[in-house]
Parts: sequence; C-alpha cells; structure tokens
Amino acid sequence: MSSLKAAVTVHRRIAEIGREAWDACAGSANPFVSFDFLNALEESGCAVERTGWAPQHLSVEDEDGQVAAVAPLYLKSHSQGEYVFDWSWADAYGRAGGRYYPKLQCASPFSPVTGPRLLVCEGAGRDTGRKLLLGGMLALTERLGASSVHVTFPDEPDWAFLGEQGMLLRQDQQYHWTNAGYATFDDFLAALSSSRRKTIRRERRDAQGAVEIVALTGPELTEDHWDAFYGFYMDTGARKWGQPYLNRTFFSLLGERMADKVLLIMARKDGRWIAGALNMIGADCLYGRNWGAVGEVPFLHFELCYYQAIEHAIRLSLKRVEAGAQGQHKIARGYLPTPVYSAHWIADPMLREPVARYLEQEREAVGQEMDWLAEEYSPFKA
Repeated sequence: MSSLKAAVTVHRRIAEIGREAWDACAGSANPFVSFDFLNALEESGCAVERTGWAPQHLSVEDEDGQVAAVAPLYLKSHSQGEYVFDWSWADAYGRAGGRYYPKLQCASPFSPVTGPRLLVCEGAGRDTGRKLLLGGMLALTERLGASSVHVTFPDEPDWAFLGEQGMLLRQDQQYHWTNAGYATFDDFLAALSSSRRKTIRRERRDAQGAVEIVALTGPELTEDHWDAFYGFYMDTGARKWGQPYLNRTFFSLLGERMADKVLLIMARKDGRWIAGALNMIGADCLYGRNWGAVGEVPFLHFELCYYQAIEHAIRLSLKRVEAGAQGQHKIARGYLPTPVYSAHWIADPMLREPVARYLEQEREAVGQEMDWLAEEYSPFKA
C-alpha cells in the first residue's frame, strides 16, 4: 500500500465510506466497530443528529485514493449512552461560564465494550494513520467550536498511544470472565471454592427448573424472537433508565445483517417468552449487551446473562466474556475486575487542568479498588 495522504475527510453517514472500505480498516474481530453494526444504528435512527449522536466519521486515503484509516466519531449534544461519565465536568464548566456541549465522541454508541477506535488498514502505517485520525479530531473540534474530544472504551494499545499524544487518560473497571482453557462448565466450577460451586449449582438448578432456555443464532433468529426481546428490553430499560436507546428497527437490522454474530438466549415459561439476553460474538470474546424480562424468576438474570454466557464461550473456544458495565455481584459468578479505558482532550485549560488532576487521583483509586476486590471477593480457589 502506498503512503497516506495528510488530508482527513469528514463523513456525515458511514454509508459514504462503504462496507468494504470501512471493514478493511476495522477488521472482523470486534463486531461493535463493524460497518454493519454502526450503519444499523444510523439507518434505524438510533445514532443520528436528532438523538444527539450526529455522525462525523473520519477517513484517510492513501496516495492511490483507497481508504486506509477510519474512526467512528459523533458530535454530541449530551452525555447519554456513553458509560464514561463526565456530567460533573459539564456542570462545573457551565457554572464557570463555559459551554461544554457540543463535544466530539469517538465511540461505538450505546456500547460499553472495549475495542479499537483508531482503525487503520494492515500495511498502511498504523502510527501514521492514528496520528492523522487524531489530528483530524482536534481540527474538527476547533472548526465546530466543540469543547472536547472523548475516545471511550479504546483497547489498551490505542489508549497508550493517545496518552503519548498528550490526551488525558482515564481508567475504570468492568467485570470480565476469562477462559482458563476450560472444556466444560464443570471444569470452570472446579476452579471455584466449594461454597461458590454449591451456590452456583443451586442458582442454576432453580432457574433452569422454572423455565425452558433456548439459544438462538444465525438463521434460527426470527422477527417473532425480536418482537419478544424488544418487549423485554423496553420494559426493563424504561424502569432502569427512563428511555432506552435502541428502537425496534435496529434489532431487525441486526438480525438481518449480523445474525451470525448474534447469540440471543431466551427463556420461555408456559409457552410464553418471558426473558432474554442479547450477546454479540467476537473473534475471541462473547459480549453480553442487553437483557430484559417481563416475569420474576429467581436467579434467571444470573443464568441467562452470566452462566449461559460462560457455557457458550467455552463451547465456542472464546477467551473471555465481557458482561457489560457495573455490577460487583458478577465477581461471585466468576467475573473479575478488569480495567477499561478512555482518553480525553479538553480545549480550555481552565477545565483541562483540574480534570487532569482528578484523573490522576482516580486512576490510582481505581487500581487499588480492583486489587482489593479481586483479593477479598474472588470466588476462585487460592
């Protein structure tokens, strides 16, 4: 591949770049940065200007005119759907007379999932491509009068690179399950303490005895399944968040275009679907995303979201399960504290300097908490 041009192009729709060009940069390992996933969010009206997620995707071409680097980027008018919380920064800046919104967000919308964010084609010069994309973000920030750029849930290499380029680094934690070469779920249980094995077996027995559990993927998925799951998602989401982010059309597009990447685990009772958990299948990870239920069954949430995910990850020989944001209760189910990252560039020194001091203290506190949680609450044998 020839060298990269210095020019960076802004696209208001990912469709302007196209599936082939985008996925040549994004690869196939992480479904949340794939063309089909991001395009489904736009085409369904979930991640668009009207919802406060105005696409501003970046692309860089090589000297032959071929797209060689891309980044998923959005102009945000709020801080919802990000899972990296900066509302206190916005409030403090507003009280000091500043205007925090709009801001730029490099992310996979509504997805607290670690993955690459600065996407460069193999052979195109990774560092050069990443520098051009970051430079494009900073130039666009100035051009649009945005307060800041936020790269959320990047993988560790992108995070380290962004830190080297002068961005402020933030660290938080999630709870992930790691496959230590288990051949069966019982192999996983054997690695736990006796008390945790007994508890998990009891929880699984109670949940499985109350419902029929069905795992669906690929052509097994139908619109009837999505109708039922969307009902669960809306009911649970409305009670937890007030306004769920995804609409019914998005799930149809997901099933139409990414069915082989979907694992939908559903529970049926008395012939009626009552709960479901949506997972996405990556190259080495099973990503637990959305859950919902319209009936109360003891331990069903643990069964569908955590234990079934572990079983299927073992079956698919995946290295880990990421079960989403928050939830210390996951530790007792074998999901241990794991760092997740974000990087931030703030234009105004009046805000940038206190945020930098805060993030330095926060990183240290998060690291200490992760160590303490793993030591005090790990369910695994010493």
